[in-house]
Amino acid sequence: MAVRTIRLFGDPVLRAVSEPIGDIDDGIRALVQDLVDTVALPGRAGVAAPQIGVGLRAFSYNIDGDIGYILNPVLVEVRGEPEPVSEGCLSVPGLWHDALRHPWARVEGIDLDGAEIVLEGDGLLAQALQHETDHLDGMLYLSRLSPEDRRTAMREVRESDWF
Repeated sequence: MAVRTIRLFGDPVLRAVSEPIGDIDDGIRALVQDLVDTVALPGRAGVAAPQIGVGLRAFSYNIDGDIGYILNPVLVEVRGEPEPVSEGCLSVPGLWHDALRHPWARVEGIDLDGAEIVLEGDGLLAQALQHETDHLDGMLYLSRLSPEDRRTAMREVRESDWF
């Protein structure tokens, strides 16, 4: 279908809680294709539907060349104590800060046929699962920063050429 433009910090769609997907129709199939096309670009680990302007619970991922998607994902389990992990976001371009993330995560949802999908793992996958489900709940990674880092990040946002 198409690589979609990423919505940037300040766009209201990024702060809204996404709606669950009901019927899987041609519109949802097109959304999934756009999410997959958009995440396939180099340097991208995940793209949530709100990042392309769609307030529905879906995201795509690209972890070490393994590209996929999940509909109506729910973060059902995390393991380990949250630890600071260097993180960026396509919706906050050019910024990298340490966000608190659990070292292991499990997400459950469905595919386009309505079959159950389970995504689980550690490292970059765990980080992406947490990051993308946050997007679906209207949260950007900036909310996961320490107060001091958040102040620094917000100053960097205000000084950026894209804001």
